[in-house]
Amino acid sequence: MPLGRRGKSGGCTVSGESRRVEQQSVAGTRAYTRTAGILCSVVRSSNLKFKCGIFSDKLEQKMLEGTKINTPSQMASVFDIAKDTVLFLVLSCYYILESFFWTLVPNAIRPMKSLRGDVVLVTGGGGGVGRQLAVKLARLGAKVVVWDISKEGLQKTCAAVIDEGYEIASYVVDLADRSAVYATAEKVKKDIGKVDVLINNAGTVFGETLLDLSDSAIETTYKVNILSHYWTVKAFLPEMISSGKGHIVTVGSVAGLLGTYRCTDYSATKFATVGFHESLFTELRAHGHNTIHATLVCPYYINTGMFDGVTPRLMPMLEPDYVAETMIDSIRKNEVNCIMPGSVRYLLPLKCLLPAKMCWDLMNRVMKGPQSMMEFKGKPKTVAS
Repeated sequence: MPLGRRGKSGGCTVSGESRRVEQQSVAGTRAYTRTAGILCSVVRSSNLKFKCGIFSDKLEQKMLEGTKINTPSQMASVFDIAKDTVLFLVLSCYYILESFFWTLVPNAIRPMKSLRGDVVLVTGGGGGVGRQLAVKLARLGAKVVVWDISKEGLQKTCAAVIDEGYEIASYVVDLADRSAVYATAEKVKKDIGKVDVLINNAGTVFGETLLDLSDSAIETTYKVNILSHYWTVKAFLPEMISSGKGHIVTVGSVAGLLGTYRCTDYSATKFATVGFHESLFTELRAHGHNTIHATLVCPYYINTGMFDGVTPRLMPMLEPDYVAETMIDSIRKNEVNCIMPGSVRYLLPLKCLLPAKMCWDLMNRVMKGPQSMMEFKGKPKTVAS
């Protein structure tokens, strides 16, 4: 059936079917307006300070101008919503059972992807967790590339890898310098080839209260801890998408899930890495790039010298060897989240579920969080997070 026909005046004459739809829409709008008017009269009679009368008048004006609200055919049907909800609940049960099953299976017998032959780039590879990652990845047959601002640190990392009979490439780069990051990325592509796994591991912390932090220190922390993630991902992600293979690892921190004393700069940037990573993950999935994996790593304090002076009351600092091993296992299992130690994940919901005063008492009285950071010195240079 034609939607309309052109009259002698050159205008468009609406067909009978279209006219009926329009009349129904206008009638529905008028009914909606009358209902709104009744509600507004009730509100006015209750002396509540709502401007419903203005709303009703504007709606009537829009109706007279020919503006129509969405018709039922333009809205999602109740059946579709119910179907999607049931499907979600069924899949949720499956996902929970799957997750529980794999927690019972030891890594030794669990299927994990191979990294042999993959080019793996580790930022902050001049020491700490970065160095441990380089050595362990080389043992798995990966082609390891390390970045760091410290030439001396890179030399030590390369020596540790070469001593075990493996090859490694290193590049001195200041992650706070956007131009340097992009230039070095192009050099890596030319010298080594496409990067298959990108591990944004570098980080910096100054260990001062907000009023003691200099503006330049704050800017440096943001550039290294979060802005560099934008630059490295933008540099290497296009090739991953083109090849249909890739993995992006974002090293955040438990301090990015829970604010920490004397870490207004560090915690803020680590919160940002969590948001950055989760948004990136949704972009990859929304555009169908399901073979590009993304893993968010949030470890507790690590004994790398970055948090010298910190004296945790309940949980000891993590060792770099353990953190690196756990990270690699998560990468090989294509895990979405990796929180270390695992017990921390059960404490995090308390921040939202418990009263604020109770949370502070737990942090201050039981865990002695602020007290444990009183002697924290920080390590203001680019090292492993």
